[in-house]
Amino acid sequence: MDLFDYMREQNMQQQNARGEGPLASRLRPETLDEIVGQEHIIGKDKLLYRAIRADKLGSVILFGPPGTGKTTIARVIANTTHADFRQLNATTAGKKDMEEVVNGAKQNLAAYGRKTILFIDEIHRFNKAQQDYLLPFVEDGTVTLIGATTENPFFEVNRALISRSRLFELKPLSSDNIRTLVRRAVEDDKKGMGMYRPYIDDNAVDFLSDIAEGDARAALNAIELAVLTTDPDPDGRIHLTLDIMQECIQKRAIGYDKDGNNHYDTISAFIKSMRGSDPDAAAYYVARMLEAGEDIKFIARRIMICASEDVGNADPMALVVAVNASLAVERVGLPEARIILTHAATYVACAPKSNAVVMAIDKAQEVVRATGNLPVPVYLRDVHYEADRGGEGRGEFKGNGTGYKYAHDYPHNYVDQQYLPDVVAGEVFYEPTDNGYEEKIRANFERIGRRKGSN
Repeated sequence: MDLFDYMREQNMQQQNARGEGPLASRLRPETLDEIVGQEHIIGKDKLLYRAIRADKLGSVILFGPPGTGKTTIARVIANTTHADFRQLNATTAGKKDMEEVVNGAKQNLAAYGRKTILFIDEIHRFNKAQQDYLLPFVEDGTVTLIGATTENPFFEVNRALISRSRLFELKPLSSDNIRTLVRRAVEDDKKGMGMYRPYIDDNAVDFLSDIAEGDARAALNAIELAVLTTDPDPDGRIHLTLDIMQECIQKRAIGYDKDGNNHYDTISAFIKSMRGSDPDAAAYYVARMLEAGEDIKFIARRIMICASEDVGNADPMALVVAVNASLAVERVGLPEARIILTHAATYVACAPKSNAVVMAIDKAQEVVRATGNLPVPVYLRDVHYEADRGGEGRGEFKGNGTGYKYAHDYPHNYVDQQYLPDVVAGEVFYEPTDNGYEEKIRANFERIGRRKGSN
């Protein structure tokens, strides 16, 4: 941290102490016991609570929706630990910033035996090379990493980094949690808005706890705006009514419910709509997910899976459209990405359907697991393998490729030949349907004389 960063942080702390900083920042807990919500990971009998309290924290990745307390937990750790605490935001930091932290961590460890905790907010914003840079220093304990992300870390964070960290999922705060924070914001004289002498109706509290959809920051921002823009009553107090809170928060997000069931129900309905060839429902669920703030990359991934799993070779272009849509939404972003996602979703919904490729791989894997690593027929083996391994004249390699029939030397570029190992010869894995392009595949099998069951 340079002099300017230090002075900025000191000024922000002083502003918060004077009640001048943003309400959400001022109300941020300083101790474990002040944290509201996330009892499943930060409750007194839970691992994360015990590790922070004992100052024995290992590298962790905190992931969950916005406003659920990821940065809050990191700041509580900063106030609790004896280690040097450093913070970076991946949207603005680069490798040079990480190098400075690592060099400082090495010096602290060598000179004072003091550990360094590095908190990286929005860690998914770092590219693979930037994430890889951290690996050896997390591995050898030079830094203890706390990563925070709103994305699924299994998709956005390097697996090597995940394997060196404990993952903790933060869930949207409950309505009771939001009520507690709203009351605290209104009544606290030092950190909250209590200095303005506001009071809030119960129905306004209930409205905020519902509309916030588990996002504490959204509720606190609405309280702050309401207090600062509402004229006091003749008695000098500011009355926060339901109408005022509705005006300040303006729009109810069509979000997912608190326990996440609606999230899974919606994506399930979306997939089943595409599978069921209903483009209207597919477009509707795209709209619902977008309005709820769902990640466009997540939606695109589900379309790609459906294009292969439920359409397959009945329309091979479905996967091409889905993959290109996935690339396009990352390059274009919202709001135009909504059109691209709907384009792909409706295409997949309208395409002829077949799950033959799913059945093929399921059965093939079942057979492989049952029979093990069967020998490949000699005439199919790599003829270059002998030379690469010095196999000239060696009995175990000699003869590779002998007897292989080159398909292009025969009529229709096809010759009847066994390609499966002897033990499973005659097994049928892929059975094309009569739908879409697979009808042509079946017709081609009949044209060339390849019947089901032949190899």
